[in-house]
Parts: sequence; structure tokens; C-alpha cells
Amino acid sequence: MTKKVVIASNNAHKVEEIKTALSFEGWEYQTMAEAGIVSSPEETGATFEENARIKARAVYDITHTAVLADDSGLIVDALDGAPGVYSSRYSGIEGDDEVNNAKLLEEMRNVPENERTARFACVLVFIDDDGTETVAEGFIEGRIGHEEKGAEGFGYDPLFWPEYFDYSCTLAEVPQSEKNKISHRGNALRELKKYLSNS
Repeated sequence: MTKKVVIASNNAHKVEEIKTALSFEGWEYQTMAEAGIVSSPEETGATFEENARIKARAVYDITHTAVLADDSGLIVDALDGAPGVYSSRYSGIEGDDEVNNAKLLEEMRNVPENERTARFACVLVFIDDDGTETVAEGFIEGRIGHEEKGAEGFGYDPLFWPEYFDYSCTLAEVPQSEKNKISHRGNALRELKKYLSNS
């Protein structure tokens, strides 16, 4: 029997990553558009988990089938955790990577190298057909650079130097296939698969 899972997103890159990492036999993934769902609840949560739950619950209340939602962002230690849940609208303009990156660079202008530590975080909320909820999270540690480098990825990737690669490149210089193996979302998806496989 096919299990349908609606992904509370229409981001094609995110959907493809989820399909690859959560490859359970008999599971069929759909974007909201493919499922004929229009849902854009206001993300009023103070944490990534709260925002992911808001998105997941909004879709589940419509479909009453399995739903997966995520919320993610950049946490910079020198900025007391900012931009955090406001990562996609840090500049005040939703989804404008160029302006968001420019603001981050300006905020970090006088921060010394050893204090430029940061991490990407991703929290997933999975609601099964019966309403059972599973939460998983993933991180990738790194530092914030002084200028943008690389043409891969999106968001803050050109400014983020992962610890995993010994700070030798930015996330935007890593092919997507490699990024999936070490990214915060990839780590969260692997954690979720482990939880679901053992449930």
C-alpha cells in the first residue's frame, strides 16, 4: 500500500533532498502544489521547531495524511543567535539573499576571526496519518567569512565556511550532492529516518 506524504513546501531542491534521504519503500512524496493544497500560515514561532510545527499542522489539518515540514536558518554566536528564525528575512525583505548577506557582513564587520563561529540548524516535524508527531534536528558547524565565495547553493552558503572541510571552502563551493551528505537538513533527515525506522 502506498503511503502518501505531503511536504509542506514547494521548494523543488528541498523536496528532492527529502525524497532521496527518506527513501522508504512504498512512500510517495508530494509538494503542496502537487497535492492541490494552498497553505501559507504566518510563522510566528520563536524557534525553528515551533515554525516547522505551524507549517506541518496547517497542512495536516487540511489533508489528514502524513506531512513533513521543516524550518531552518543560520545561528551566529557573535550576534546572540541572529539571524535565527528570521534568516530568510534578516534584511526585512523575504528571500533576498543578496541583501541578507550584505546585512550579515555589515553586522560582522568588526568581529575577529576566532569569534565568527556559526552553525546552520534545521528542525523537521513529521506528522503521521494518525497524528503522531516526530521531531528531528540537524546542524552543521562553521564560521562566517569576510566576503561571498562560490556559486553553488543559496542563502548564506557563500559566507559559510564549514568546519567539516577544515574551513577550506564555503558551502557555496561544494556541489549539491556533497552538500546533502553533510548539511544541516541532510543531518536532520538522517536523524528522522533513524527515528521512524525504529518506531
